[in-house]
Amino acid sequence: MKHPTGVVILGGGLAGLSLAIQLRQRDASLPVTVIERRAHPVREAAFKVGESTVEIGAHYFANVLGFREHLEARQIRKYGLRYFFTDRQHDIDRCTELGVSQLLPTPSWQLDRGRFENFLGEQARSLGVSFHDEAVVRGIEFGDGEDEHRVAFEQCGLAHEVTARWVVDASGRAGLVKRKLGLAQGNEHDANAVWWRVDGIVDFSSWSDDPAWHAAFAPAERWRSTNHMCGPGYWFWLIPLASGAHSLGIVCDAKMHPLDTMNTHDKAMAWLCRHQPRVFESIDKPEHALQDFLFLRHFSYGCKQVFSGDRWALTGEAGLFLDPFYSPGSDFIAISNTYVCDLIAKDRAGVPFAPYAEIYQQLYFSFYESTLTLYQDQYPIFGDPQVMPLKVLWDYAYYWALLAPLFFGRRQTELSLLNRLRPAFSRGRELNLAMQALLRDWGTRNTGPVASSLRVLDQHQLDWCREMNRALTDELDDDAFHARTQRYVAWMAQLAGDLLTHARAVHADIDDHGLDMLLSARDDAGPVLPAHWYNVAAGTPIEAAVPA
Repeated sequence: MKHPTGVVILGGGLAGLSLAIQLRQRDASLPVTVIERRAHPVREAAFKVGESTVEIGAHYFANVLGFREHLEARQIRKYGLRYFFTDRQHDIDRCTELGVSQLLPTPSWQLDRGRFENFLGEQARSLGVSFHDEAVVRGIEFGDGEDEHRVAFEQCGLAHEVTARWVVDASGRAGLVKRKLGLAQGNEHDANAVWWRVDGIVDFSSWSDDPAWHAAFAPAERWRSTNHMCGPGYWFWLIPLASGAHSLGIVCDAKMHPLDTMNTHDKAMAWLCRHQPRVFESIDKPEHALQDFLFLRHFSYGCKQVFSGDRWALTGEAGLFLDPFYSPGSDFIAISNTYVCDLIAKDRAGVPFAPYAEIYQQLYFSFYESTLTLYQDQYPIFGDPQVMPLKVLWDYAYYWALLAPLFFGRRQTELSLLNRLRPAFSRGRELNLAMQALLRDWGTRNTGPVASSLRVLDQHQLDWCREMNRALTDELDDDAFHARTQRYVAWMAQLAGDLLTHARAVHADIDDHGLDMLLSARDDAGPVLPAHWYNVAAGTPIEAAVPA
């Protein structure tokens, strides 16, 4: 049986269904077919990872696709990313914690992937997408020149063929187009992950009977955060799901924590008992029955090409994947889907789109490469309660200053403005590269116990944190957008200089990693950070953080 169509999307998961919806919302006359191997509806909770969203991905689902009502009513509003520095510590209430006491202005959510993908499937069908679930792709043939592409698939024992002007691979790690065209490309970030889901929500109130610990971040509910339990070479996540389950996972440097020490549920629990004993006690209970268990070796990778002038594209994990720390997966789905939609729209309008495919790919790869620097070779310092909170705040500033505003401001395809922004982005990238090296050096030098490690670090109290997060939704013209970007990069330079000063106060002979030269070029008459940014470097003892 043959089905003519305009766009065929291989894979009906988060990336594929959201792309199909975005395409149909932009152009209701565009025929779109999705081929998905899983049967719908899928199981809730124990289904896929990638449950945590941050600002770009959350904005994409809530505002670009228009699904905020579903997110508010059927998913969990998130109290940000939260970090505990608790390796081998039972008394979690005696350890450093970084998080928010109140919601930051721009929202994000925890996604029950099964529930959300079922919803996306329903929305896609209601928009007229031809959604074939429980279907297996059997062959892909790319057309020559202007000839259409052909995709053969099997569904319910019947053979089908789709002809399409565009083929988009959203098949995840199966990488159907990637494998066919030999596009796989590794990277140097050698990390592994294991994860599982359990029945029930993990009760954070049981972690301490100290009223000061419970009040330290009031009114925030810690369990609603994407919680990171950090230690040398690893972090452990706890993410609540709206269907009444909790997602748990270990992500680690492959050299420091070999996968064969945690690649079964029993091994993972034994590992957790050693490294996070209080968390282990909290989940090692009959009411937290195991739902599933999976693992991935060397999960991070790149791709040789994701957008083509020959009318094919890769999106989501079919293209590249970074690291789940900071939850960038849905961000990169949002960015790549938006580029794919723009290329297809240009093609439909008769605009020569091949040059744009090359430029968008260069931009997308630059976002990937600059974000990868936040993770690669940095896992050894993840357990440092002095350096790692500062790294997290630096990384937030980098994200909110450069990448996130492009997406929120709908500027990621505005090439004339991007050209104007190039000097600021280049300076921001140089500052980030130098800062990542400094933080790594600093953390590596901290070989003994860190003084005053008990700290409550509330980023909601930081004026710049709230302001940069709030300003993401500002509507600005190009001149104002350009001016704000320059101001933010000046803030980054001031932040970098202050962190370098702080590092030298701890290690007088530490290398500046090129920061002195970069900072000597800054405009000393330029704007400064809002007040109260740096008190987080010292932090506040729990006893002083809570009113008497």
